[in-house]
Amino acid sequence: MQNTWSSMKAINRRSFLRNGLTTAGIATAGMGLLTTSASAVEDFPENSGILTPGDAAMLRFAAAAEIIETDLWVQYNELAGIQDTEVPGGTGNPAFTTALAVLDSDMSQYVHDNTDDEFTHQNFLNAYLASKGAATISLDQFRTLPGSQATGSSGKRRITNLTQLTVDTSWWTRYRDDSHNPDLDTSFTFPQAIPTLFTGQHTAIPRTDADTTDPNFLQAIANTAGFHFATIEQGGSSLYPSMAQRATSVEVLRILISIGPTETMHFQTWSDKAGNAPPLTATDPVTHVPVTFPNLNSPPFGGEEFQTNLIMPEPTPFLSRKLPVCSVIRPTETKGIATNVVNFLTSMGLFIGQSPSFFKVLSDLARDADAARRPF
Repeated sequence: MQNTWSSMKAINRRSFLRNGLTTAGIATAGMGLLTTSASAVEDFPENSGILTPGDAAMLRFAAAAEIIETDLWVQYNELAGIQDTEVPGGTGNPAFTTALAVLDSDMSQYVHDNTDDEFTHQNFLNAYLASKGAATISLDQFRTLPGSQATGSSGKRRITNLTQLTVDTSWWTRYRDDSHNPDLDTSFTFPQAIPTLFTGQHTAIPRTDADTTDPNFLQAIANTAGFHFATIEQGGSSLYPSMAQRATSVEVLRILISIGPTETMHFQTWSDKAGNAPPLTATDPVTHVPVTFPNLNSPPFGGEEFQTNLIMPEPTPFLSRKLPVCSVIRPTETKGIATNVVNFLTSMGLFIGQSPSFFKVLSDLARDADAARRPF
């Protein structure tokens, strides 16, 4: 038997508030998105002593983030990854696959493996929550957005929109900057590696086969995808260590600090491949939005902040400027991390076309996760 989150709606939250363990999760009541195992019908599963509400909330948010990641990576894999029983779905788009291979000949394998990793993350996190009698998360009812109609796509409905992206490429300079850390320099603006990607809306996949007829525009789509790959994965690199600082259970801490580094491995891989994007200028024939990919090793770019083969984080101020610089993941400030992730993904255009209830669910999950506190 499974029971929806709404079955727990009537539970008195005041005792949890007094203990500093409750979160705002009841706001999702009646939406039928969070489910519990049969053993948790009579009470909050997190009140069983197995998981604190905060730990469960952080893992639920991480599971939701991984479901979102899996959804977008499946779309990339269907078109330009390796299609097999491990990551089934599409049949491949030869033209897009070839354009993406300009960034690296192994792109199909990397896209496949990144997709597979995200599947395992979402499945593990939900299974772990269920094993502790805690509520799990599903976003299946939000698979409503149309995806690519180009050759190779399964044509399934999606959670995410990869055709109207505004891609933040400031991670490029942030990880190469040896003087600024967003955790210390909250008002400092890191330059965009590809300024035109941060303006207007761009497609990172062929929308139809018409998008594959112009080789220059198709390469622009592939370049956009290459930078979007890294933009997505740098978010996960920061999310996990930021949440880990709030974990109560040593086992939950172990989960967060074990999954997080795989996101960082993804990020470094994509950071390297994005640097191989060939310089070009193209205009979207449908939206008429232009994009320019400059040679990042040539003026006015170049130097340490734009050097394409500098893919290991430059040492930077960390915790205090009174301490020596240190090579670290950044940012890792834990306050508001989940809400910041939701805002970041939303501003990217990843959810254009989604329903108000989808945004409510994400904001509620984020608020729950951000309310988590260590008891000592």
